[in-house]
Amino acid sequence: MDTFSKRKFIIAGIMLGIAVIFIIRLFSMQILNKSYKQFATRNVLRRITVFPARGFIYDRKMNFMVYNKAAYDLLVVPREVKPFDTTELCNIIQLERVDLREALKKAKQFSYYKPSIIVGQISPDIYAPLQEKLYKYPGFFVQSRTLREYPSKSAAQILGYVGEVNQHIMESDKYYGMGDYIGVSGLEKAYEKDLRGIKGVKNSMVDVHNRIKGRYNNGEADTTAILGHNLLTGMDSKLQAYAELLMTNKRGAIVAIEPSTGEIILMVSTPSYDPNLLVGRQRGTNYGILERDSVNKPMWNRAIIGTYSPGSTFKLANALIALQVHAITPFDRFSCSGPASTPIKCTHIHVSPLAMREGIRESCNSYFWNVYRSIINRSGNVSDNYQKWRDYMVSFGFGQKIGTELTSEVKGFIPELSYYDKLYGQARWNAMTIRSNSIGQGEILATPLQMANMVSMVANRGYYITPHLVKAIQDTNRVFRELKYDKKVMDISPEYFNTVIEGMQAVVDETKLKMTVHLDNIIVCGKTGTVQNPHGADHSAFVGFAPRDNPKIAIAVFIENAGFGATYAAPIGGLLIEKYLNDSIAPKRKELEQRLIETDLLNVVQVKK
Repeated sequence: MDTFSKRKFIIAGIMLGIAVIFIIRLFSMQILNKSYKQFATRNVLRRITVFPARGFIYDRKMNFMVYNKAAYDLLVVPREVKPFDTTELCNIIQLERVDLREALKKAKQFSYYKPSIIVGQISPDIYAPLQEKLYKYPGFFVQSRTLREYPSKSAAQILGYVGEVNQHIMESDKYYGMGDYIGVSGLEKAYEKDLRGIKGVKNSMVDVHNRIKGRYNNGEADTTAILGHNLLTGMDSKLQAYAELLMTNKRGAIVAIEPSTGEIILMVSTPSYDPNLLVGRQRGTNYGILERDSVNKPMWNRAIIGTYSPGSTFKLANALIALQVHAITPFDRFSCSGPASTPIKCTHIHVSPLAMREGIRESCNSYFWNVYRSIINRSGNVSDNYQKWRDYMVSFGFGQKIGTELTSEVKGFIPELSYYDKLYGQARWNAMTIRSNSIGQGEILATPLQMANMVSMVANRGYYITPHLVKAIQDTNRVFRELKYDKKVMDISPEYFNTVIEGMQAVVDETKLKMTVHLDNIIVCGKTGTVQNPHGADHSAFVGFAPRDNPKIAIAVFIENAGFGATYAAPIGGLLIEKYLNDSIAPKRKELEQRLIETDLLNVVQVKK
């Protein structure tokens, strides 16, 4: 065999060997190695996020305050999009063509390969025709989600709302992705991690017409969405709605607490809005309208943000402190006339001199000036006496956040010792200088929540449970987990509360409040306040609780620019107490009820006292 023939066989052998290697490699790649099959599969595989149903929110009687309704998002994967009839799609999803083009542009900027939301929160009415024609639009697909629904259309500032996450939220919490929603305010924000649940994933096979043909790999790669936990609140949704009805066309706040538990029964802030306005595709437009209303500020929760001089309702706290530090006794009498009454005159005619029970009943300014003077100017150093007075006020819950779940709560204001030292000079002030504190005016500021908490503590004769909205959380096994809240015990003897409560009962039973607050079958204790307002008409205030023994409800009512406390705040408080305890309003009080509902105080400049 010549050299040429040998070379030919060698070359042929080498080529055959190479061919065998390629065949073996191709067999390995295509038959034995599954990863390449997965790469091919991805061309027809759609990974769909399964959003869990957000947890429900119940009232104390297991009535729905928030539940869910079905909605859908239209998403797009830009690299899969082919030319389509934009007019038809825009008509189906009710979107302007310019908005569709802008959404597609943003989707391409985000990623050519990852899905982006084109239109969110599509209603079932729009989804039905869209699903029928979705095969015409390669690259587009739909994923389901839920929207919040508010059946009673009340408690908007308390329940809060959900909104789309921003870049900062996505970077700080990897749970959230583009197009996800998060609690923005109220209970939705405070209990976000409980309410949101855990997302799942469903991998589906789709055909060339963009239609789902079944589960990928029998669902082995799927994960199940875990439902959000339900919240059980201490609120009474029907009483909440009734309170908002009574506050129609009025500016102010109401807070009611169950004294023995600290559960907030109702929390009203008006003007308010229908929480359903911040759900769905019109949320952005409606939010802008509400946010721009600088006069009524409907998105403010005045119950925890609004700070008011508490007025005469504050006299209850001053009375208790004076008794505890032995500055006075329940039987010490002070007159409305003479030098001792000069700094703060009494505003109405009554029997004089007065002891504590009558002082509370008549809300005598001169009497409580003398009470406060006895606390601050008693033996010892004025600064030390003031500091002790302030410490008691803080223990009542004033001048601090008292701990409700809502993050927007403010502290109010009880001036520190340094405040007056800076304002007047150290050792250059005394009770006379700061005498407005005696009647809840001057620098003193409190929220309606703090006032409700104070009267709840009085109802309990010396303690309060941290006020709270949520009493229990229900997990996915339908088991309720009770939440624990702190009990704060006051350093004030129980017998002193009895003296103050006797005065509060006299306010309701022995004054004009007997016509509007007194109940035939239940002892109600209360205190009115007419709060001086340098910016216009005085504010109307009322605090109270009932029954006197084993109290079930403590309430604070503040109505801006409404004049005397007995005119509007007290009657509204009385109706709410009656409605809660009796579940109805007596026929003889229906006329009062209707008058209060129809009264418009939003545009009041001045109210005649």
